[in-house]
Parts: sequence; structure tokens; C-alpha cells
Amino acid sequence: MRVTVFGLGEAGSPIAADLARVGVEVHGFDPADVVTPEGVHRHDLPTSAVAGAELVLAITAAADAKAAMAQAWELIGPEVVYADLATSSPQLKLELAGIAAERGVTFADVALMAPVAGQGLSTPALVSGPGAEIMAAALNPLGARLQTIDDAPGSAQARKLIRSVVTKGLAGLVREAMAAARATGDEEWAWSHIVELLESTDEAFIGRLIAGTDVHAERRLAEMEAAAQYLTDLDVPAEMTRAVIAHLRRAT
Repeated sequence: MRVTVFGLGEAGSPIAADLARVGVEVHGFDPADVVTPEGVHRHDLPTSAVAGAELVLAITAAADAKAAMAQAWELIGPEVVYADLATSSPQLKLELAGIAAERGVTFADVALMAPVAGQGLSTPALVSGPGAEIMAAALNPLGARLQTIDDAPGSAQARKLIRSVVTKGLAGLVREAMAAARATGDEEWAWSHIVELLESTDEAFIGRLIAGTDVHAERRLAEMEAAAQYLTDLDVPAEMTRAVIAHLRRAT
């Protein structure tokens, strides 16, 4: 199998290297001055990189997704699966799928569900779109962990973004709480308490959090307003706390 990787950066490089290690003929293109992964045939032009490819993995930033698709489009035919791994909106994935459909190219929407560093090809990922099953059948035996969803481009990305609301939101809340703890000298206690809380989290706990908002919104609102004032007194930015306050006000 010949695979072309567009984008040899933080995510593309380890994935390309892992594919090469398991015997795939990997060709790559990246206009940036990045290190070429071991075993990857680096090209100066996207057209030569994609010639003869059976699978194209576009591992770029969302802002570059359209340009990545267009840069060698004349050499990508119906026999090729074009997979876009950018973290973008489901709407952009639909748009890219529409462009692919006009040329008869099979499109796959891939959402990486964990950091690629240290995992490479084995990074858990969701894949949807017309090329989902083909891509999973080709790469999973090589060590990939692709879970197919459906034939709708954008479905994989939609699930990732829903998850991101939780993971990135939680990161923001923890960072804000730890900033307050550092200001009061309680950093060690706060870190241990947060870790213990998250380790003990189960479905029942999450259910209580959600149901409790409807029952105790006014009390929780007062508590979070006090927390926001405390952070302000400590000269700690309280953007996440104030966002929770806005949510609780809508719930009252």
C-alpha cells in the first residue's frame, strides 16, 4: 500500500513514521521546515507526493484543510481514499466531502480522540464518511485504532467537539482553581483533592451533578458568585467561574 501524508508536524510525523515501520510505502509533503520522519519519502511538491497513492492522509490545521485538498487534486482519482484529520467544524468536513464527491473521490472524516504524541498510528480515532470502512480495514490490521461511525462526513468531528467541551472546559476550570490555590498557598492540597475527586468519578456522580443543577441552581449560583468574588479578591482571573455563573443563571 502506498500512503501519502500531507503535513509532517506534531501529529503527521509520528503517524507517518509508524506506517513506514510496519512496511507501508509512505510519501510525505510539508511546505514547512520540519524534520522528515524516518522511512518517509519526502517530496518538494505535493503532486509528486500524491502520485500513485491509494490513501491520502491530510493531517493539517483546519485553516489549511481546503488548501491541502486542492494542492494536488488533479492527481487524486476515484480509486483514492482522501482522509481529512484536521480538527475543524463538521460543516467544513461536509464541504470537503462535497468537493471530493464532485470528483468521485472517496472521503473520510477522521477525528483523533487523544494526543498523538507517544501513540502515533495507534491513537484512538473516530472515522465517518464514505471511506470510513475502507480506511479502517486498511489501517486497523497495521495497528491503527479506528472506530467507524457512519457514512455521514462530519459525524466523527461532531463527536470529538462534543467531547472537547468537557475535556477542554475541565482543563480550564482546573487551571483556574489551581491559580487560586497558588495564591493562597493551598496548591498541594488543591491538587490532591482534585485528583481524588476525578479518580472517584463514576456515572452516579455525574448524574448527581447534572440533576443537582435543576434542583439546586439558586444555591449553586450563590456559591459560584462567592467563588468569583474570592478569585477577584485574590487577583486571579475568573473567566471559567463566571461562565459557570452564566450557566446557572439560565437554569434558575
